[in-house]
Amino acid sequence: MNSGQAAAGALGDPLAIRSAGRELLSLALLDSRNHLLRALAAWPDPPPAARRAALHAGWYQEHWICGHVQRQRGEACDPAGQRLAGVEPRIVLWLARLGDVPDKPVPDAETVRGYLAQTLDITLDLLAGTPDDDAPLHFFRQALLHEDRLGETLAELLQRGAPPARPQRLPLWMPAQRWQLGSPRPGDGGSAWTLQNERWAHAVAVPDFEIDAQPVNWQQFAEFSADGGYDRPELWTEAGRAWLQCGDAARAPRHVEQLGGAVLVRRGSGGLLHAASGQAAMHLTRFEAEAWCRWAGRRLPTEPEWELAAATAASRGFLWGDVFEWVAGSARAWPGAGDSAPGCLDPLPAPGTQGVLRGASFATRSRRHHAKARRFVDPAFSAGFVGFRSCAV
Repeated sequence: MNSGQAAAGALGDPLAIRSAGRELLSLALLDSRNHLLRALAAWPDPPPAARRAALHAGWYQEHWICGHVQRQRGEACDPAGQRLAGVEPRIVLWLARLGDVPDKPVPDAETVRGYLAQTLDITLDLLAGTPDDDAPLHFFRQALLHEDRLGETLAELLQRGAPPARPQRLPLWMPAQRWQLGSPRPGDGGSAWTLQNERWAHAVAVPDFEIDAQPVNWQQFAEFSADGGYDRPELWTEAGRAWLQCGDAARAPRHVEQLGGAVLVRRGSGGLLHAASGQAAMHLTRFEAEAWCRWAGRRLPTEPEWELAAATAASRGFLWGDVFEWVAGSARAWPGAGDSAPGCLDPLPAPGTQGVLRGASFATRSRRHHAKARRFVDPAFSAGFVGFRSCAV
């Protein structure tokens, strides 16, 4: 294998990227930026939401790398410390929350690309002179994760692509065992850079359980709808019933125009496409996932169950990575995680306010397919490529 092949392999390696040094980070940041720009260019005229999402890539680098004089201290930096002037004084205005600024400005695509080019050039110049150690490289690794996620956001906004259709597989039985939930510390064999919400590995007892080999597909979800699933209050939690009554009463997942007979979804520029029955159902809130599970006499997996199966049962047919997946319970920190670090992309929310997604989607870069990865989102979140699988009660 030559050096180019080795670098290409490392770019897609979820373990290598977590300990990436200067050279690999430089390649990965360029790769992620090119991916983001290709997604942005898929629109003849990118909508404001897409332009603002892309701007966040440059803002994060400027805020935590280009302008932050303490960046080489990594997590030990003062997040409110001195910052240098940025290359674009309007960026704060561009990214202000809706409602905070009347007639909120929306920069055109050419301006967005120019800002991204300026900030990336500075980031790569600074990276070239940065010591090849974990603390100085911390924010570069964070910036790469942030931009990879923004690439997913653009794919979700663009509404192109779908998970593959898969033949139905039988559920898997997992024996009772103890499992190290979360990522280990670097001294215990973990990566040099570990996301805040994966810290730290701790032993948990996992009773035996049965879990679906793959996420619930459109055929299975359509059966729930055809059986009146959206109109049966006993299938929904109190929060789920409240969600059903908000705005237009939901009778199908986001972007779905028809569930009966054939599943028709609105994709791309607004056209309707037939979703294959074997594709993982997606754009589902946790409320819909919970209601389906009650209808089917099943339940959502716990985080330890999902992680154990994803990490150990691939050889037995456990498939993940088609859609992000809801798990049971609310977002919480693992023991010893500490407070959210500066620049953290998944800060711990108030207790009971957010749900947890595990896995990855078909739009996720391969370097982000890690069985320990977690994301915290509102239980009503459905904009992403989000589905679920179930366990026996």
